[in-house]
Amino acid sequence: MASPTLSHVLGVASSLSERAWQWRGGNMELGAEANTLTNDILTQLLLTRGVAREDVARHAKPTMRDFLPDPSEFNDMESAASRIAKAVLSGEQITIYGDYDVDGATSSALLVQLLRDLDVEAGYYIPDRLLEGYGPSGEALVKLARSGSSLIVTVDCGAMAYEALGMARDEGVDVIVVDHHKCGAELPPTTALVNPNRLDENNLAAAHGHLAAVGVAFLLAIALVRNLRSEGYFKDRKEPDLMALLDLVALGTVADVAALHGLNRAFVAQGLKVLARRERIGMAALMDASRLKRAPQASDLGFALGPRINAGGRIGESTLGVKLLTTRDPEEARAIAEQLSQLNEERRAIEAEVQEEAERQLEGQHNHAVHVLSGDGWHPGVIGIVAGRIKEKTGRPAIVIARDETEGQGKGSGRSISGVDLGAAIIAAREEGLLVAGGGHAMAAGLTIENDKLAAFAEFLDTRLAKDIERARLGQRMQLDLSVAPGGLTPELVETLEAAGPYGVGWPAPRLAVGPVRIIKADIVGKDHLRLIAAGEDGKSFKAIAFRAAETEMAQTLIHRSKGRRFHLAGRAKIDDWGPRPAAELHLEDAAFAD
Repeated sequence: MASPTLSHVLGVASSLSERAWQWRGGNMELGAEANTLTNDILTQLLLTRGVAREDVARHAKPTMRDFLPDPSEFNDMESAASRIAKAVLSGEQITIYGDYDVDGATSSALLVQLLRDLDVEAGYYIPDRLLEGYGPSGEALVKLARSGSSLIVTVDCGAMAYEALGMARDEGVDVIVVDHHKCGAELPPTTALVNPNRLDENNLAAAHGHLAAVGVAFLLAIALVRNLRSEGYFKDRKEPDLMALLDLVALGTVADVAALHGLNRAFVAQGLKVLARRERIGMAALMDASRLKRAPQASDLGFALGPRINAGGRIGESTLGVKLLTTRDPEEARAIAEQLSQLNEERRAIEAEVQEEAERQLEGQHNHAVHVLSGDGWHPGVIGIVAGRIKEKTGRPAIVIARDETEGQGKGSGRSISGVDLGAAIIAAREEGLLVAGGGHAMAAGLTIENDKLAAFAEFLDTRLAKDIERARLGQRMQLDLSVAPGGLTPELVETLEAAGPYGVGWPAPRLAVGPVRIIKADIVGKDHLRLIAAGEDGKSFKAIAFRAAETEMAQTLIHRSKGRRFHLAGRAKIDDWGPRPAAELHLEDAAFAD
């Protein structure tokens, strides 16, 4: 065990999960005084997330005015806006072609709603995950063109769809691509390709490469309205309320695990306010189906609302998400939301089965840098979720592949760890001829592979990423923002911490250490959750829960070997509002001996 140093929080050099505890930034050992230091805590949280001291005020309350760039800075933005404006003015038939996940559904709904507000009823097309796979299908684009669409706008897909977009060009239909996935040096044939991750973007636009596709679509909406304004389109009609679209932007951004800093944080902060008003019929129905009565938080978008939209594309009807988010009929919205909730329950059962089989394969992969797991007949709709679970369990990138022995191919989805660019590795593997198709971004990627190339593909990833993964894993620490005595863990503290939100990837929720404590009660609830009651030397006690942690060394120690010992507990402070009055509890992530 390493000897404690001044950089170790509470002297913890090796916790029960074998991690050193370190400060994310400055030392905030507040004891029971946490409630009296609201401004200091808020400022420190912002500083340790990369905000310059002179910029604290802007980030403390992120607004669109302070973070929104000029859309014209992005390549092809004006061309895209001009072409759509032309279609609006001349009454052309427009179709929005979206991906089947939440980002695709919200991006599609945003443009459909915008065009509706412009008195244009656009159509939409969402491909079937199982039958058509990811990205624009050339056959589908041609079919849409022959059915009357003279303009197709793809959202959350298309950046690498060379063949499909070539077929559309040959058919004579104009296609605008609105995407955020990595681009190659050569761009596919399009009327316009709007993507902050184009390799030829200027620095300002490239700095927004963390946007989800729905964020890029919102910027296009601004550019389109501006273009139509210059054409006099709003002389006799009301301009669309673009801010009312931010509920869609917030949902797509969080559900797509986009980094919540800069503009994305402003999108989500303002979008949550729109969501709280429950003005969109489909969104209100979705919140009701999720049993969400209070104003939604960013975490609700990722864990309650997003999975239900995703369930349609994963194992049900791919168009359900867009249909829900664009319907004008409350009864239809209620029915779709209930259907999506049922599909989400079915998805969970399928996911659990695939995960169990995938975890059995881990036993033979102890020496692999990247876990590549595959199975015949696995449902392609859950492989991304399972890859994320495997990544969390092992601390290594994971790719889960659903093989189809009849076709001789597999569909795969991967999730990565911070510091390891999986999307770039997938593109490189495709360029090496190891994949039929593939792409993505740093933290997530998708692919199609011939079954007989699985071994070579896994070896390629290990060779390419082993050093990056080793560096990333060596740099893993339990980073904490503050430590408090049990008496300092209060609802007021939670409220102060939430003020620096919304939180997500790239803008981590505050993590605090509480202790020293003795464990009063420890048991397993549900399938595999650890539940605790802990008490401090200040006479204060609190509840803690560690999700999916039953089999960990931490859980086993706290349940079976805690008698007579004192501990420091680390995790995230949340409000428990089940009792007669709100109380603070700890969502436990780690623990360490205090003596």
